[in-house]
Formats: sequence, structure tokens, C-alpha cells
Amino acid sequence: MRSFLGRDILSLKDFEREEFFRIFEVAEQMEPIARSRRNSNLLAHKTLVTAFYQPSTRTRLAHEAAMHRLGGHVTGFADAKMTRAGDWYQESIKDTVKMLEFYGDVIVMRHFQQGAPHEAAKWASVPVINAGDGWGEHPTQILTDLYTVLREKGRIDGLKWLAVGDMRMRTMHSLAYALTQFDCPVTFVAPPEMSLTEEFKAELRQYSLNFKEAEHVEQVIHEADVILVEPVVQPDYTKARDERKGDVGQTPANYKITRELLERKAKEGAILLHSLPRMDEIPTDVDITRWSRYWQEAFYGVVVRMAILALVLGAME
Repeated sequence: MRSFLGRDILSLKDFEREEFFRIFEVAEQMEPIARSRRNSNLLAHKTLVTAFYQPSTRTRLAHEAAMHRLGGHVTGFADAKMTRAGDWYQESIKDTVKMLEFYGDVIVMRHFQQGAPHEAAKWASVPVINAGDGWGEHPTQILTDLYTVLREKGRIDGLKWLAVGDMRMRTMHSLAYALTQFDCPVTFVAPPEMSLTEEFKAELRQYSLNFKEAEHVEQVIHEADVILVEPVVQPDYTKARDERKGDVGQTPANYKITRELLERKAKEGAILLHSLPRMDEIPTDVDITRWSRYWQEAFYGVVVRMAILALVLGAME
């Protein structure tokens, strides 16, 4: 297995099976720190730099919380428009990261442009972690989801997945790449205009992913051990909620996970994941059911980022 020390975390396509389990092993060691709401000193002499060119609640704050839990320091920006990276100058990725590498020991980047963290990694002398790049990937989110499944179900192999939502989303790409390393059949349900592209399906077949597609969640939800949901109603990211005009649309029944559907069709032991934020694809009355695990998922998101930071910065080998 390759060392994580100094390594960029850009894509789950790069991951081998044992590397997933190494992160999960370290995450389990980090859990007591996070559960007891205390900070350690594992990374007391290290600094995390966040470079977020897109809005983020969970991903940015989970990385920052993880660094604080490890005793480290945090600097960076959450709105590129308030920096020279995003104002009139539109500073290049190269120029920005060549500066940021002197401000900290690891860079976590979210960018609207697919491939931007990969470009940053070419120029940075410190590790770069991809926190979501356009329609590309979101590796730390899917590592979080897999760890949630492992902790909640006790295993990953042998579980059947149902992935519902917009298959163009970066989380879905990272999920598909990750599941190639596990014995996990997956069914994808998406509107036709948001379905897996033929090119991506051909790539997944080359990786021997066991997958199929369905038109309606009701047709296949009874098979699933893990249900992962993303929105199919896509917001306009250029506008705030109070700036929207007209009806933003409702999630069609084909792609909605309701309490009634879960009670009628889902397995007793199935678990329901969502990276959040949600719209109406999972109504709030699902929150208190035995299937929901998205709040636990939020906690595990901090723990997994603690593991990644500890590994790439050398606190754990």
C-alpha cells in the first residue's frame, strides 16, 4: 500500500481497496476525540488552508473542525469573490496555490471548475485535498459515506446500494469509482436527462462495477441495504433563496424517498444517506425514522477528515 504522507487526495479512481480500509482504521481511532468533543495535539504545529471558490457548509466546516480537533490551525477563504483569486484580477490557480503553500501545510480546495484541484496539485508543494470540483468528484464525501456504512452496518462488502439523484453530480462519480473496490451491486435511478452518460458507463464496465439502472425508486428500493440520495431539482447557485422567482419545482415521485415508501417497501435494516443540503427529495418526517443516517453521516464526516489530515500530514503512518 502506498503511503499517505504528503499525498494529494484528488480522486477515488486512484484508490486501492486497502487504502480505503487504512483511512477507516485511522478514523475509528479518531472517533473518541470527536465524540468527547475535545481536541488533541496530533497536528498542533500544522496549518490547514481552505480555498473555497464555491459555497459550502458541511465540507468546509468539517475539514476545519477536523483540523481543530487535531490541535491544528486553520486559515483560508470561503468566498473567492472577496479575494484576488475571484475579483477583477481572476488570479490563476497556479499563482494562488503558489502563495497558499507558504501559508499552511495542506490545502483543501473546492472549485466550480472540474479539474481545478488537480491543477492546483501540479503546482503546490503541499498536499491538496479535493473538496469538490465542478461536475468532477467529491472524494472525501464518499469516504464519509462508506465509513458511515461500515460503522452502522458493520461491513461494506455484500451490501446492495441504491443511488438516487442527478448522476452528473460529483458525489455520484466518486461513489461509482469507490464501489469498484467492493462487492457492492448498485442501482442508479435518475431522470433521463441526468442519467449516467454512455462514456461513464463504459468506463465503469472496464472497472467491473456491478451496476444497473431503474426508472423509479419504488421498483428497486426493496432490494437496497444502503440508499444514497442526491437532489434532482437543481438550485441556481448564483441566487440566494430570497432572490428566487417563481416555482423552483418539486421532486417527482420517481426520485423521492418518503416515509410512506420506506415503511411500505424498504428493508427493516436499510440505511438512508444524504450528503445535504436537501430540498424535498427526503421530507423532514423521515428524519426520526430508523432508516435515516444523515445526521450520523455529518459526525462521521469530521472523523474521516481527521483521519485524512492525520495521514497526509504524517501524524499517523
